Amino acid sequence: MMKQNLVIKGIPAILWGEASNRIYIYVHGKMSSKEAAQEFAEIAAKSNFQVLSFDLPEHGERKDTDYTCEVWNGVHDLRIIGEYVQQHWEYINLYAVSLGAYFSLLAYQNSPIHHCLFQSPILDMERLIQDMMTWFDVNEEILEKHGKISTPMGETLDWDYYCYVKSHPVHTWNIPTEILYGSEDDLTRRDVIDHFVSRFNANLTVLQGSEHYFHTKLQLDALKKWLSQYICSN
Repeated sequence: MMKQNLVIKGIPAILWGEASNRIYIYVHGKMSSKEAAQEFAEIAAKSNFQVLSFDLPEHGERKDTDYTCEVWNGVHDLRIIGEYVQQHWEYINLYAVSLGAYFSLLAYQNSPIHHCLFQSPILDMERLIQDMMTWFDVNEEILEKHGKISTPMGETLDWDYYCYVKSHPVHTWNIPTEILYGSEDDLTRRDVIDHFVSRFNANLTVLQGSEHYFHTKLQLDALKKWLSQYICSN
């Protein structure tokens, strides 16, 4: 597959596929990188889509930088990528995974994106942070006092991050959206998914027995089938 390495205003990126006026913006999740888009790009190429993937802050080629993967940095970078894509392609779609989906909800609410695919999306970060606070016996007063609190699961509760999330709710999402969700997802609760689907008229596919991170052959085969179905239909 044709592959071109780019740097877009300091953001390392890869453009996959033959020249086309149709493209997917690929937004990876935590502990991933722009290179993870290869298999998705191979599927998308069958429907004449190029794919643009890029490293989120603290991921891929950006692991050793001081530019942290805070929500405001992620949203800033997604907007840079979105502006670049709008300048070079006519028909734009979006594929986002986990944290990448949450950043996309904030960055692309008013973007000219025709269709969206979300895999295991984080849809309500405020709720997720509140759940984590409950799990580890932390309330808002304690978090505000300490600023940052490390948790046994490797995540850090951050007061500034929490305040940003609370002050930037997702009010608008008019992009036709398909969601693939694992029934055993422990980061996004089913009622959060159902609320989003109902509120924004999205379509939901539930993969029974799957967790937040798809990793077994059965799960990955189901993901490929789902992607092929909806990429081909768009």
